[in-house]
Amino acid sequence: MHAWMRQLTRHLPLAAALLLPCAWAHAQSASPSPSAAASGPPAGFVVQPEPKPDESNAVRAKTQPGNNAPFWRAVRESGHEEGVVNLPGIEKGVLVQKFIQYPGSRFTTAGEAWRQVRNGWIIPYGGALLLIVVLAIGLYYWRKGPLGGHEHNTGRKIERFTPFERAAHWANAAAFVVLAVSGLVMAFGKFFLLPVIGGTLFGWLTYALKTAHNFAGPLFAVSLVIVFFTFLRDNRPRAYDLAWVKQGGGLLGGQEPPSHRFNAGEKVVFWGGVFLLGTIVVASGLVLDKLLPGLLYTRGQMQIANMIHAVATVLMIAMFLGHIYIGTIGMRGAYDAMRNGYVDEGWANEHHALWAEDVRAGKIPAHRSKSTEVPLTPLGGRV
Repeated sequence: MHAWMRQLTRHLPLAAALLLPCAWAHAQSASPSPSAAASGPPAGFVVQPEPKPDESNAVRAKTQPGNNAPFWRAVRESGHEEGVVNLPGIEKGVLVQKFIQYPGSRFTTAGEAWRQVRNGWIIPYGGALLLIVVLAIGLYYWRKGPLGGHEHNTGRKIERFTPFERAAHWANAAAFVVLAVSGLVMAFGKFFLLPVIGGTLFGWLTYALKTAHNFAGPLFAVSLVIVFFTFLRDNRPRAYDLAWVKQGGGLLGGQEPPSHRFNAGEKVVFWGGVFLLGTIVVASGLVLDKLLPGLLYTRGQMQIANMIHAVATVLMIAMFLGHIYIGTIGMRGAYDAMRNGYVDEGWANEHHALWAEDVRAGKIPAHRSKSTEVPLTPLGGRV
């Protein structure tokens, strides 16, 4: 064994000396020389030109087969440069809207910007506002209870609302409730209803409420106009409204400041809720229903209308929650006034002293419509 190893070791240098020149010569013949490599590609090979940013998709398919970047770039920028289609409609050639920045969104495509505003601002902060209002009302009722009841009933009645006024109010109130409930379910229902009732029932419910929403909208718009002009005269601001505001309407304790037929709080609801927010809600709703003539009804217009409609609606609901509370359980006798139209003289003295004085003085009729109720007899005479 050791003799064989010695023989192999002795002959390796000789074998290497004989084989290395042959291996080097073979390598030289197999690989091209530097001059040959620099001469260019093999015969018949065509080098493709570098792709250019302004190439069409057809050209890019030749310069870089499989690279469809020009096509998708055109899709993304179709909001700036509309394509050509045979379908009718002003926006049929726009696949992706142009870049824009709405308040509260990043600079991105209009559809994504609308989604960011709706999901990042309107839904969470609008829901928080409504929850805070409900909790505040509940806390106030728990600590203070209903207002009023300090004046004794006299048995003499004053007609506060005529049948026409009550009909207009209840029609508007019914439409508002349908719109508010359906809108809240469509906006927030997936957070508190969907996990409870499941997708099938929730889908059916939202579809039914959406249909009810569309039918109640026109009724709300018409009744809102009637309510506005019906109660406009008695909701004009007066100097004594400022004193009512300074004392907080007596909500925090003490006697309620004197007011006429409607106090300053009711006038704020009338001008801020019925007129201002009501006008915005109705106008934006008509846009969403495509009922206003002269508009193109593009996606951008509908997105803006949707955001305005949602913000105004949340503010209106928050304001009307206080109005509903005072008109039902928040004030003794307030609901009866809108239910049958009459209030007792004691109630009028406590909550609307200036109005009660004008009724007693005969400046305002105590009985304005045909009814079997016994009206209040003015001081010094009979009705």
